Amino acid sequence: MVKQRMKRRWPTGSGRRRQGLRGARLAGGVAGLLLLCACAGDGLDPEVYEAAVIEWREDRLARLRGESGYLNLAGLYWLKPGESTFGAAEDNDIVFPVTNTPTIGRFLLGEDGVQMLPNSGVDVRYQGIPVRTLRMSDDHSEDPVNVTHGRLSWSVIEREGRYGVRLRDLEHPAIFGTGPLEYFPIDLRYRTIATLERYEEPRVLQLNTVVEGLGWAPESPGVLRFELDGSTYELEAYSSGDQLFVVFGDRTNGEGTYPAGRFVYTNLPAADGRTVLDFNLAYSPPCAFNDFSTCPIASPRNRLPVAVEAGELYSPAQHWTAREDH
Repeated sequence: MVKQRMKRRWPTGSGRRRQGLRGARLAGGVAGLLLLCACAGDGLDPEVYEAAVIEWREDRLARLRGESGYLNLAGLYWLKPGESTFGAAEDNDIVFPVTNTPTIGRFLLGEDGVQMLPNSGVDVRYQGIPVRTLRMSDDHSEDPVNVTHGRLSWSVIEREGRYGVRLRDLEHPAIFGTGPLEYFPIDLRYRTIATLERYEEPRVLQLNTVVEGLGWAPESPGVLRFELDGSTYELEAYSSGDQLFVVFGDRTNGEGTYPAGRFVYTNLPAADGRTVLDFNLAYSPPCAFNDFSTCPIASPRNRLPVAVEAGELYSPAQHWTAREDH
């Protein structure tokens, strides 16, 4: 098998198909703001709004630092059919960083998914209980499995029929070595009213991700049409439960914001088709922070010809990687 290895030295640096987007939705006061009347001049108090956006920013960083956040990702290993050994030893098929256990066990990938078999005497736990064999339900199942071994935890993700092991280091230096995050100044001009212009039938799209050869197939109900500085623009929206999800690019990409684009959510539109599209709540995808995410990238259809100077900024210094040439 082709071996997948991660160096152990970590450098320092300043829908149902979730595709790694789980936990990225809006929370707290800002979600309430988006439920306000989606009409021009809705009487929003600028001071109240600014306080809510700041609260959302603080919550975002806290979620990134949490156990299910993205700052502790330490590896992503795509499995091949059959058996793959894993552990610290270099002769494993998958070499885990930050552990002294030579071989932790084996993954078995078959038609029914992934089974894990820890070696005898190796302490691997599921919900705090030591396990000897375990079916690793993936992140699209109703009850995804996450196991721990010392400071490491891992789970299985599924993408277009491919299965991968997502590894986390619960003591990763990026957890508190990243932040505070930088943003453009809060500007109500970028909180705009958008109208969803629905397709005759929802469309299943074929989009790219940051992983070469791996696509993403979201369902789109239509496009959000909105105005900025007197000009009209459109962004294709993707269905995401009780919200719409947008991956967009603009002329700040690579010039202050993440090169592959940014994410933003909106509420589902009201009966008149209108909703609030707030670029002050635009944020960098998980892949802005490490090499181990499967983020969708902004399609040519969703690259705006203007600079959207609102939302989260990006610096390469916040991207943590296992490569020694960081």
